[in-house]
Order: sequence, then C-alpha cells, then structure tokens
Amino acid sequence: MRIVVVGAGKVGYYLIKTLLDRGHEVSFVERDGGRCRRLAEELDILAVNGDGTDLATLVDAGADEAEVVAAVTGRDEVNLVVCQLAKKRLKTKKVVARVNNPKNREVLQRLGVDIAVSGTALIADAIEEEILWQNMRTLLRLRHRNLSLLEVELPESSPAEGRAVRDLAPALPPGCILVALVRGEEVLLPRGSTVLAAGDVVVALVQEGAEEALRRVLQGLERRG
Repeated sequence: MRIVVVGAGKVGYYLIKTLLDRGHEVSFVERDGGRCRRLAEELDILAVNGDGTDLATLVDAGADEAEVVAAVTGRDEVNLVVCQLAKKRLKTKKVVARVNNPKNREVLQRLGVDIAVSGTALIADAIEEEILWQNMRTLLRLRHRNLSLLEVELPESSPAEGRAVRDLAPALPPGCILVALVRGEEVLLPRGSTVLAAGDVVVALVQEGAEEALRRVLQGLERRG
C-alpha cells in the first residue's frame, strides 16, 4: 500500500519505520531540510523537503497516487489542512491526522479527517484496520483469551460465494468458528448446509493471528504491500 507521511519528527519517524517494517511503500514530507536529508539517507525512501500544506509538495511526495496520507506534525491545524488538501484536491481514499490536543479530535473528524488519533502504534493500526482490511471489522477483542469477534463482508469476487459452510470448513484456520450470518435484514445461524453469497456479512470468532487466513478464505484478496 502506498502511504505518504507528512511530518518526520519523532512520531513521524517511528510511524514511517513501522509502516516500512509492515511492507508498505512509504514516502514523506519534512520542513526541516537537514532532518529530511538524514532520514532520506537512512531509510532510503522518497523524501520531499517542504511544507505539507502546499499542494505541489504533496504531489511531489506522491500523494496524488497514495491510498493514505497521514499528517503527523506537532500542530493540529497543519495536520487538518494537509488532510483536507489530500481528501478534497487529490481525492485520497483515506486521510489520517495525529491529534496533539485530544479536544480537537472531534473537530478534525467533523471537518473531513477519516481517522484522528494519537500515538504512532494507534495510527499504524488504524490505517490497517480502515484500509488494508477492507470490509472486515473487529467487533470485540478478548485479549486475555487471545480471541477476536470479527465481521467480514463477502465481496462479489469471494471464493466462498456459492459454497456451503461444510465445504468451506476444511479451509478455515484452526480456532475459527462462524457464529452468525447477516443477509439483508435477516440474521442466520450458519449450518453445514448454509450456502454463502456475495454481500453476506459473516460474524466469526477467531484466535489471534488467524485473521489474515480467515480473510483469504472469505474475501480471497491478497494483502497489498
């Protein structure tokens, strides 16, 4: 996945490294020329020295082709402008803003920011939840049991389309149980003979670490780096 990070201070630096470690294609914008050069050499990625609130600078960094723009400077107002430019002018699918003052979170969301969060790990996790795991949501985490309750929507291209639960069972990861099936206004308890269809929403209880395997079985799309 292509991601542009605006602001390469401490938060931006560790966010970039986290996303690179997870296999994403990352570039960044940083106003401090010296820091921009040092990080570009260290990380060996595209770096643009400039102001992220300038549209041309965002384009130079590849924001016009990115799936995500994450603004993580130390100023909430700057992060907001970056996100609005990316969303409205460059039609970026998702924009993410670091919120330095928690009181500003609701305001940023009302003004068009898709994900307004604090903390490097939260930003990286939010990006993956909102973009990478499309049509798949975590409803509940039982951390002391290492279990998650997931909601997965079956796309038109789903390899599970037209297959009965009993035929799908051998492909499901260990520790995975299909709990319910939402079809329109109807909620079904899946049985062996239940046939899945595109548009169905499957609710499943899954052990930690098996989410990707379940997604492949139900959605069939490979994770994009």
